[in-house]
Amino acid sequence: MTDNNSKPCEGTLCRLWTVLKRPSVTYSVGTLLVIGFIAGIIFWGGFNTAMEMTNNEEFCISCHEMRDNVFQEYKNTIHYSNRTGVRATCPDCHVPKEWHHKVVRKIQATNELFHKAMGTIDTREKFLEHRLELAKNVWRAMKKTDSRECRNCHNYEYMDFAEQGRRAVAQHSRGLEEGKTCIDCHKGIAHELPDMREIDPSAVVGSN
Repeated sequence: MTDNNSKPCEGTLCRLWTVLKRPSVTYSVGTLLVIGFIAGIIFWGGFNTAMEMTNNEEFCISCHEMRDNVFQEYKNTIHYSNRTGVRATCPDCHVPKEWHHKVVRKIQATNELFHKAMGTIDTREKFLEHRLELAKNVWRAMKKTDSRECRNCHNYEYMDFAEQGRRAVAQHSRGLEEGKTCIDCHKGIAHELPDMREIDPSAVVGSN
């Protein structure tokens, strides 16, 4: 029985909704579900592949602003070369491992693409001019996450204080008692510090 009071469907979205509500005369519901499932796997696989392609050191240093600046500094630190041969690469420190946090970080990185296009730090002089601001952005983010990426390798609970020097034991014990996080004390551990005249130098420990 037709409802004479119903209005004819107008507009693209309305017609599309009508098609979706109506059972398909060509394909069964099972076929449509299988097609949708396969399409979902392809999309998900492609998405994750793209995520991993942009999540390695080679991709990071392909940007010359980084390759010629902070990467050169990082190569002179213990995170790059050490007696154990364990290296912390750019994504290890700057990209979360948990999937949902990683997606958020990738979305935030679109702002970096904007500044890349604008040439904000495309020369050494521009980079040094903005260096303190860039560093403070990273420090703020790490502080907010309780130095989450540092803790992928370093954790108070796993530290053998008997193997540490007296100064390190004192600092780590104090930090643990006061609820401090890694970045509170270890600014400059993987990159040179910017001009710190605007920041209390006493807050910086263990540079390199």
